[in-house]
Parts: sequence; C-alpha cells; structure tokens
Amino acid sequence: MVGADPKFQTVGRGQPTLSAVPRRTLPLRWHWFALAALIVPLSFVLVQYGKAPSAEMLAANTGGAKSRPAKSQASIVTFDDRFPTLQFADRFPTANESLPQVQRQVALAQPPRTVRTEPVRVASLTPTLTLPRAEREELTTLVSMKSSAFPYFGTNPRSEEPFLNISKGDRKGHRSYSGKVYWQDETYNDSRVLVHVPETFDVRKPGMIVVFFHGNGATLERDVRDRQLVPQQISDSGVNAVLLAPQMAVNAADSSAGKFWQPGGFKRFIDESASHLARLYGDPQSAQAFANLPIVIVGYSGGFLPTAWSLEVGGVPNRVRGVFLLDAVYGELDKFASWIEKNRTGFFVSSYTRYTKRHDQELMQMLRDRGITVTESMDGPLRPGSVVFVQTPDGVTHRNYVTRAWTEHPVKDVLVKMAATPALTRVASAPNASR
Repeated sequence: MVGADPKFQTVGRGQPTLSAVPRRTLPLRWHWFALAALIVPLSFVLVQYGKAPSAEMLAANTGGAKSRPAKSQASIVTFDDRFPTLQFADRFPTANESLPQVQRQVALAQPPRTVRTEPVRVASLTPTLTLPRAEREELTTLVSMKSSAFPYFGTNPRSEEPFLNISKGDRKGHRSYSGKVYWQDETYNDSRVLVHVPETFDVRKPGMIVVFFHGNGATLERDVRDRQLVPQQISDSGVNAVLLAPQMAVNAADSSAGKFWQPGGFKRFIDESASHLARLYGDPQSAQAFANLPIVIVGYSGGFLPTAWSLEVGGVPNRVRGVFLLDAVYGELDKFASWIEKNRTGFFVSSYTRYTKRHDQELMQMLRDRGITVTESMDGPLRPGSVVFVQTPDGVTHRNYVTRAWTEHPVKDVLVKMAATPALTRVASAPNASR
C-alpha cells in the first residue's frame, strides 16, 4: 500500500519495478493467496450486516446508558433533562419567601410582550364619559328631561284651574274630562323621553328631529317602541332623522299636554334635547347642529292635544317643517288651521278613520275657505305647502293605526316622502347651514 512502507521509492521509467515483472514468472499459489487475503475480511463484514442486532446492542442504543463509560453518560440529554417535573417549591414560595418576591422574579424572567391597549366601554345607566367610535351603533334609550310633559304643577289653560284638582290626604290627582281620577304619583310623574338615534344618522348631513306624541293608554316601551314600532320605522325609512317621544299620561285615558300647555314649553323641550342627543350621538360638539335641525311633529290619537298646543304656543314655528296626524283630529281645529295658514313652507298630513272623519272634513272645509289647496291622496312626494288628507278604508283599526293606515308603516312612508324634498330638511337658519 502506497505510503505504508517506508522503503517504498518512486523510480523512473527506465528502472524496472516489481509491477513490471512479467506475471508469468510469479508462482500460481501467490494468486490464490492474494485473492484469499481480500475475500476473507469482506466475508466477516457481510456476515455482520446480515445478522439481526443483538439484545446487548439494542440496550446500548436505547436505555443502555449504564453500560456506557462515565464520560459518555455526562453528555447524554434525556427528556427529563429538558422538561424537569415541577416540584412544590418551584410553584409555591417557601417559608422564607413571600409571594410578591416570587412574582417579581417570574416577571423579570419573562421576555417583554407587546400589549395592545384600547379603551374599554362599560355600560352605564348614566354615562359620563364619551369615547370616539369608529363605527356607531343604533341607540334606543330612555332619558329623563326636566322639560318633558310631566310632572306638571301648573294650570289647565281651558279651565284656568290647577291641573291637579283632586286631593286625598297628601296625595294629589287630576279628574279628567271623563270624570275619572288619575293620581299624580302614578300617572303624571314620568319625565322620561324615548330617544332613538339610528346607526346611520350623520349630524353633518341634512336631517330632522321627529317628535312623537303617543295616544291614550300608552307607555313608551310597551307601545311606542315595541307595538307601534316608531323607532324601527324611522330606521327603516333610511332618512337622516332622530326620535324624541315624551311620556304623556302613563297608561291612562287622558290627553293632557302638561308642560306643553305653557308658552315656550315645546321650545324648552327641544333646546334641552340638543345636549342629550349630542351626548348619545357620541360627539358633544354636535349639540349646536341638533339645536338647528328641522322638526316634524307626529301626533297619534290623543296626541293631538300636545301637538296643537306645541304649534300654537311652542315657540319654534320656523323649525317645524311638518305635522303628521294619525287618526288624531279630535279637536283644536282652529290651532291646526292657523298653523297651516301661517306656515306655507311646511307640510300637513292627516290620515283618518270613521272615528275622526267628521272633524277632518270640517278642517278641510276651513282650509278651503281660506284659499288653501287640499289634496286627498298620498301619491307623490311632500312639498312645502302640501296639505293632504287621507281616508283609510273600513277594517283598519284605530289601535293598530301607527303600523297600518293607508299603507303599512305610515310614519316611515311620510318621512321618505318628506326627504325627497330637500327644502323641507334644510336647517331653519341660513347662518348655521354650514354646521
């Protein structure tokens, strides 16, 4: 083998070497000897590879660490070495340690993490913090307002007598026109207002405030919200509008107007609502915009009385762009006729059943006598000066009139027709139009 024999020398071509000796001069036995020297070691290797591993070999390759030299045992890393079982002392502090010390040690050992911090909103009945929202949510809630219809301790303008005209010990009440007595603490003590702000409402765009005066025997939640679906009708209309529905006499057959009887009472109500609407909308800076939005008054049934007095003495004639009565002309015809005659930039719609047909026809004649055009069809959009009376067919009930009159969801239908005329939704004061 080259390099194994120190006596091996490289010779030139001219010098004969051992490999140059003719093969015929070598004895034959040397051939067999050389062949055996190659085959015998190879056979041992082949035999070894062909045999199954012995038990000793398996032990050495798996758990045979004990049979290995001490030096090789130190270099072995087992599962227990990488994942040691936690001991009691590793999880709980000893008597000489305190829990805060252990927590500080663990905190120092942990790598720093990036924590995402965002403002958290907590539901509250009286929220005081307003946070900006990327996406607004639809909001329907009850808000107590000082300028709402009740409680009311003034006089009844029709009789000039105190409204609370009945006493029983310390308890005061009101005897209605029907003779029934309603007590102040049960019927005339709710100052809440149902407020609805659709999720699509944008105070930067032309919009309106809808004021809904409910009828007799009603509550805001049971009737206005859930049965008559007034908030839903406003949202479904797609019109940029918000809702204010004050609680009138609670669940009573009484149409008393309360604070809306007073001169400027409706204006105080609208002025106070601006800050509440801005807070609920989520932008306190929008109060000025709400203070200039046009107003549509919707009166259903007994709601005719606060509607009529709000038009007569409310104090905001320029902002009221529309009046919509739902089977509600039971009286006060002179107040409605006077407002229509003086406000030719707004619209007036009255839909009626057989219960109020006589009064509606009388009001129509009063207006025609004053030279005001009256239409008896709801086809087409509403325009400034539109005066429309619509008789609904027999079978339409008074109880369900807010959801089913000449059409399904009439509040929604009127708002859609109003929104088709930009002049009706323009803000009342030109200097504030840009706001």
